[in-house]
Amino acid sequence: MSRKDWHNLPLGRETNYESTYNPQLLHPIQRSVSRAQLGLPHGALPFFGVDEWWAFELSWLNPRGKPQVAVARFSFPAESPHMVESKSLKLYLNAFNQSRFESWRLVQDTLARDLSATALTNVGVTLVDVEDRALAVEKPCGYCLDHLDIEVEQYQPDSALLALDKREEDVSETLYSHLLRTNCPVTGQPDWATVVVEYKGPALEREALLAYIISFREHQDFHEHCVERIFCDLQQLADFSELTICARYTRRGGLDINPLRSTCIEKHLPPRFPRQ
Repeated sequence: MSRKDWHNLPLGRETNYESTYNPQLLHPIQRSVSRAQLGLPHGALPFFGVDEWWAFELSWLNPRGKPQVAVARFSFPAESPHMVESKSLKLYLNAFNQSRFESWRLVQDTLARDLSATALTNVGVTLVDVEDRALAVEKPCGYCLDHLDIEVEQYQPDSALLALDKREEDVSETLYSHLLRTNCPVTGQPDWATVVVEYKGPALEREALLAYIISFREHQDFHEHCVERIFCDLQQLADFSELTICARYTRRGGLDINPLRSTCIEKHLPPRFPRQ
């Protein structure tokens, strides 16, 4: 599939909303398409990571026809050959509405089986009660870049904006910004996120990093690949001993997507942020 083919995805078409279970609604997207633009080789990625999706519009019927509701958390490994196209996932989840399932466990197992088959890897699925504390949000940790007073002229990604702060020794710090805005490559709709940069090594110039984050404002690509671009650009800037980039995107169509890419295999996404 090429970038031209993206315009034939469910995102770009009018569709009917089915209300009975249908796994054929799921549509894969090859990660290799955007990764080729970054020069990333097949099977030798420079990062570990996960795409954590939260689905807030999930409902089905129990054996007696009573509606059930839950929030679903999906974990797609970054090394999976495919992502799942977001509108196809929404259509797929909507198709559970009038379908009867014996138990929550069966719903969870069904989701895991179908999503794993689409992504061509094992996808983790957890169903969360709508009153569970797992849905609580927290303020990001670290230093917020958004208060820096900078002049901005570039609104397409430009790694030349990045710079090191040569006045500083090596550091270990976490920086974040609420100003990341990217755009869907199919529909052009804006996507909003809080992005977190956690690293150890040569100090980043904070004003330069903020200008770079803002430069994505008119960029069109999927959430996952925007985070991978940020990771790759920073990794090429300096020899960091540790580098982690994550973005928590705001919800659209009942779904939010939260990619994380890191040099550390054990890194986990921070708790959900207030904008989510």
